Amino acid sequence: MACILAPSLLAADFLHLGDDIDLINQSDAHWLHIDIMDGLFVPNISFGQTLLPFIRERSEKPLDVHLMIEEPSRYISQFAELGANVLTIHYEAERHVHRVIHAIKEKGMKAGLAINPHTSVDLLDDILEDVDLVLLMSVNPGFGGQKFIYQTIPKIRKLKTKAIERNLSFHIEIDGGVGLHNAEAILDAGADVLVAGSSVFSSDDPKATIEKFLAICSSFHSQ
Repeated sequence: MACILAPSLLAADFLHLGDDIDLINQSDAHWLHIDIMDGLFVPNISFGQTLLPFIRERSEKPLDVHLMIEEPSRYISQFAELGANVLTIHYEAERHVHRVIHAIKEKGMKAGLAINPHTSVDLLDDILEDVDLVLLMSVNPGFGGQKFIYQTIPKIRKLKTKAIERNLSFHIEIDGGVGLHNAEAILDAGADVLVAGSSVFSSDDPKATIEKFLAICSSFHSQ
């Protein structure tokens, strides 16, 4: 697989959430990205545990759940029971990162670790062997529709170099401001999971936009 495309439900039409999930089901997108926000770690509140079972029931795609919350360790078991396939916590929100990453894995989920735009990838050196995925925020977390922070590109390259030098195979996921205009540059830097929110759901033809993303993935893979 050249890359993984994970449309973000945060950018969907909340009045027609089931229809937008069906749209993703009918597409060739790989994952469904779900942002959980608590209004504390980020200045916004989004989906919670009450809604997730309905999303899980409707979605035919793996759920890529991104916890933008304080003390995520309190909810690991709950999100496993609710059907998360990938569970990502923030480095900045957890004191005991190693413990929580392994708790996620013990519950049968893939374990991801996210960092905000200002956080250096060097801080992850001691945990890279334990994670399945590193998510680099390419906007300040909390709201969709923001512009991509291009300083993320050298961060991707640096993280990819670390993975190669240490023979590690974790995914590098980019979340925030990802669009057709910058997807190739992001993939070229070394990322392999693209979270696309507004660029998919706010487009005139979301299915066609997904196909264009996947074409970029395929063309990049064939280079």
